[in-house]
Amino acid sequence: MDLSTVTRIIPARQRSDLDALGPTVVPLAGGSELFADPRSHLRGLVDLQTFGWPALTITDNDDDGEDDGGAGLEIAATCTLAELSRLPRQAGWAAHPLFYQCCTALFGSFKVWNVATVGGNLATSLPAGPMITLAVALDAELLVWHGDGSDEVVPARSFVTGNMTNVLGSTDVLRSIRVPLRSLQATTAYRKIALSPLGRSGAVLAGRVDVDTDGVNGAFVLTVTAATLRPVQLRYPQLPTAEELARDIAAIDCWFTDAHGTADWRRAMGLLLGEEIRAELAGLGSRS
Repeated sequence: MDLSTVTRIIPARQRSDLDALGPTVVPLAGGSELFADPRSHLRGLVDLQTFGWPALTITDNDDDGEDDGGAGLEIAATCTLAELSRLPRQAGWAAHPLFYQCCTALFGSFKVWNVATVGGNLATSLPAGPMITLAVALDAELLVWHGDGSDEVVPARSFVTGNMTNVLGSTDVLRSIRVPLRSLQATTAYRKIALSPLGRSGAVLAGRVDVDTDGVNGAFVLTVTAATLRPVQLRYPQLPTAEELARDIAAIDCWFTDAHGTADWRRAMGLLLGEEIRAELAGLGSRS
């Protein structure tokens, strides 16, 4: 789709180039969503790709060897799904499969995968956005550059506020997504369902069991997306019973209806897939 009202594209190479952002000038990352529909209010684009941010950066602890919270994985907002899907496995990263699983939740050709970005998927904030699932499930933190020059770190679970709404203002830019090492070391399970084999996700759930300091299974976290207007996260100090989990999933209050599924169906799928994830992670824990 041509954006025929756009008269200028600004290649961003320093942060001050973002000063042009506003209601009629928006960031351009991959453009797979931006160019999908007419946007007659737009007059300009600021190209974030020209910043040249490294797509994926593995961060280590400080020289003292202690984990100060800085160790993990930093994903640039401009990292494409193709780049993320090729993330090399690292020793101890039990959650590694979840990256590729979430990438495949977005059905698109290789052309889409090569331009669609992690940050763009988050910023678009569609309920079915699989990068939302990934970021929330792994307790990622999002670095937001504000238009006034300040920075803010936003928990991924608080970033999306509704269907295509989030905490970003018109002059804000999502800079990066940081996944902590403890989440990368967790065991995960994933489920996705849609009304048709190549349809938009009707429900995407991801479960995570953390490893505590003694090397045994600790907290259980279930993330529900695509079936709800915003991501919902259920947290437990240890693996819950089937009854406990079902009760809490049933209590979720933001199931919704659209062309890709009714609220009742989505709720039923949440209950079914949530229990499948709980049972899978319980089985893995019993064999460890």
